[in-house]
Amino acid sequence: MHKAIAGEKNGGIGPGVSPKTALAVGLKVDADALPDGLKKQLAAGKVDLDDPKTTIALLKLNAVVGVTAFANPDGSVKGMGIQCSFCHSTVDDSFAPGIGKRLDGWPNRDLNVGAIVSLAPNLKPFTDLLGVDTDTVKKVLATWGPGRFDAELDKDGKALRPDSKQAGTLIPPAFGLAGVNLHTWTGFGSVPYWNAYVGVGEMHSAGTFFDARLNDKDQYPVAAKSGAGNVRSNPDRLTSKLAALHFYQLSIPAPTAPPGSYDKAAFERGKTLFNGQAKCATCHVPPLFTEPGNNLHAPAEIGVDSFQADRSPTHMYRTAPLAGLWAHQKGGFYHDGRFATLLDVVNHYDAQFSLQLSDTNKKDLIEYLKGI
Repeated sequence: MHKAIAGEKNGGIGPGVSPKTALAVGLKVDADALPDGLKKQLAAGKVDLDDPKTTIALLKLNAVVGVTAFANPDGSVKGMGIQCSFCHSTVDDSFAPGIGKRLDGWPNRDLNVGAIVSLAPNLKPFTDLLGVDTDTVKKVLATWGPGRFDAELDKDGKALRPDSKQAGTLIPPAFGLAGVNLHTWTGFGSVPYWNAYVGVGEMHSAGTFFDARLNDKDQYPVAAKSGAGNVRSNPDRLTSKLAALHFYQLSIPAPTAPPGSYDKAAFERGKTLFNGQAKCATCHVPPLFTEPGNNLHAPAEIGVDSFQADRSPTHMYRTAPLAGLWAHQKGGFYHDGRFATLLDVVNHYDAQFSLQLSDTNKKDLIEYLKGI
């Protein structure tokens, strides 16, 4: 990937990736990592954002959120590493669109993972694993769109839903997870489980990952063939990092809704509805806003199809924590963003559970959801 980013003129291959292209596919720049002189040049329009050499310079400054470049003695880039924050952090756009102060734990709903992967000079690992050609891989990657990723594609080979829609899920927030039992939309595993799953199974770092459930040839034919459920590297560079990473993740608080972003009087009325007539607190138990214990429900209970649930060993959906919900409204709600607005979500549950909420009730409930 680092060769594709650098481009032929900078010791890599192809045209390279300019800052303008990187920002267009959702990468973010940490303004606090930029020297004051560079900030002034950027503000004055004196930095060439069409030149991949500028991208390399930003990488060397450790200014691209979630991406670390490793340099040769001559200054050229010899490798690149991706961090959790690549997907689970963004910026506040305070300097310019895509450039600002870091917001760690926030889902990057602008990140077009499929488009980024398509920039790789060699997709043969995907074509060999999935048994398809390069054009097919790129076609599938293009279906995800901004803010989505399919972490099961290389396990079950399901490129699309039965209705031919994309099969990716929204990148979830990584904040407010302290006290929450299962992680991911379908409760695939705990936070440290998912750290190992992504680190070894998705990023292919040197580590250990074990999950016998992935040996099921019917549910996970690709994983069963590749041995993804039992990976053991020597040396193991990942396992020793999992405990510290877990502690850090659990320490990230859900962000507080900014003043003026919701109606306080309606918030209080909505809180009463949340805990009463609307029955939201039955599952979204405050202050965790998910169930203490095994926080899973069958698809039929919540009135949605089972496609994504059935890609998980649980065959269920997790009760998503709601704290900081205001911070990840972009891209929609539920695992695949099927509900574009909070009103759509409220209307769904109103019908599913025959709540008989009035229009005023719904508006008040939404203000509470925006403020928690």
